[in-house]
Amino acid sequence: MDNMPKLLIIAGIVLIVIGAVWAFGGKWLQFGRLPGDIVVEKENFTFYFPIVTCIVISVVASIVMYLFRLFK
Repeated sequence: MDNMPKLLIIAGIVLIVIGAVWAFGGKWLQFGRLPGDIVVEKENFTFYFPIVTCIVISVVASIVMYLFRLFK
C-alpha cells in the first residue's frame, strides 16, 4: 500500500477517536475551560480565547508526532 492511503486511514481513525472522546468525555474533560483561558464578558459582548487549551493541545500533538517519528 502507498503512504497516502495509510495516512488517510490513520487520520480517519484519529478523528473518530477524538470525536468519541469529545462526545462522551466532554462532561469530565473541560477542554476550553482550563485555568488561564481568557474570557472577557461585557453586556452584549463575550470574547473568549482558550490560550492554555491551545498550548495543551499543541504539546500533546508534538509528543504524538515525536512518537510516530520515533517508531517509524
